[in-house]
Amino acid sequence: MAKPALTQEHAGSRRRLPGLNFFLADVRDGLGPFLGVLLLGQGWRADDIGYVMTAGGIAGMLATAPMGAWVDASRHKRLLLALGIGALTVATLALWHSPSFGVVLVSQLVTGVVGALLGACVMGITLGLADPRHLSQQLGINEAWSHAGNMTAAALAGLAGYRWGISAVLLLMTMMACASLICLRSIRPQDIDHERARGLGPASASGGIPRVPTSTLQRLSHAGELGLLAATMLLLHLGNAAMLPLFAQAMVTRTGIDPSAFTASTVIVAQLVMIPMALWAGRFASHHGYRPLVMAALMVLPVRGLVAGFWDSPWAVIPVQALDGVGAGLLGIALPGLVSSILRGTGHINAGLGAVMSIQGLGAALSPALAGAIAQHYGYSTAFASLGLIATAALITYCIGSRWMAPPLPVALRARDIRGGPRGR
Repeated sequence: MAKPALTQEHAGSRRRLPGLNFFLADVRDGLGPFLGVLLLGQGWRADDIGYVMTAGGIAGMLATAPMGAWVDASRHKRLLLALGIGALTVATLALWHSPSFGVVLVSQLVTGVVGALLGACVMGITLGLADPRHLSQQLGINEAWSHAGNMTAAALAGLAGYRWGISAVLLLMTMMACASLICLRSIRPQDIDHERARGLGPASASGGIPRVPTSTLQRLSHAGELGLLAATMLLLHLGNAAMLPLFAQAMVTRTGIDPSAFTASTVIVAQLVMIPMALWAGRFASHHGYRPLVMAALMVLPVRGLVAGFWDSPWAVIPVQALDGVGAGLLGIALPGLVSSILRGTGHINAGLGAVMSIQGLGAALSPALAGAIAQHYGYSTAFASLGLIATAALITYCIGSRWMAPPLPVALRARDIRGGPRGR
């Protein structure tokens, strides 16, 4: 009779994941697109803004794989997440005190490193609480609530920024951080299966003998599809990461609209699309796998660059950010789900996901500097066209490379392998 009670307790902890993702959405990326317009209002040049954001992106890129390995090995994921939330909040609030170059640079470095830790902790806790058979659906729920949190925070930030100035966004982020800590506290630490959280099954799945994880470098070096995925994400984020902050800067410069309200509208439109896309993608992946989702996301993002570059109107925010919502909504499920499928049974899922995100982080880190330099010397339209071409290269890379990869197992079949059951016919 004790086992059903334990299952119910686990379900209670899983029900806290949506709230955690909702409130953490506004914390994990710091100021996000609001940083660009905040610094623009302080007289910063477009290329200088890009360089500072690139520094934070590089820090996050270098930290992602080590943070993933740390979370894989840690049995205190809740504590790591709580400490990370506190550190990131302090770093962002420092911008309120002094938006000087040195303070902004240090703040972005901390945001990059701690953001990598927070992402790995949330993924590890999710893997430790969710049954492998239902992982794709749980990822969809997590992403949907995360997007809902981003949308809500952006709407509140836009209103607060219009009424009290953009610095009010910093106070809103602090409140969201406190709420995320309350949700985290309600997740019971004993409900987290730390072996499953790193990609290993329970002892019962291997005849009562706990499986030993393989060498991280050895396993990752033999995962060909992981390398293809990393190369694709590198190109994709090199072309896509700078589009939102650059789009906000372009519209503020060209039309003179209110920066807080417009930046909030860019986030809201994207998040409205991401919520249903994430829920749909989670259900789709349960039956058809993650590769089709990656392909679909890669197809829409080059179109986004063309629309942003050649539709010189604030109304362009609707198609530009709707396309971003489609791409991000699909990749938010496909990337962690596909990496989990590739590395399941190795004991290094978070390290592998961190490795892929480190490579994609290189593209994301270089994107603002590249886009800012092009915009400064050749104009915003040329910058958007260049970013769109790079995103097209990501699509071509994945199309060619995936032709050489073996078809993935159905999700239900892979889940059965984890439990030690038959592979089926």
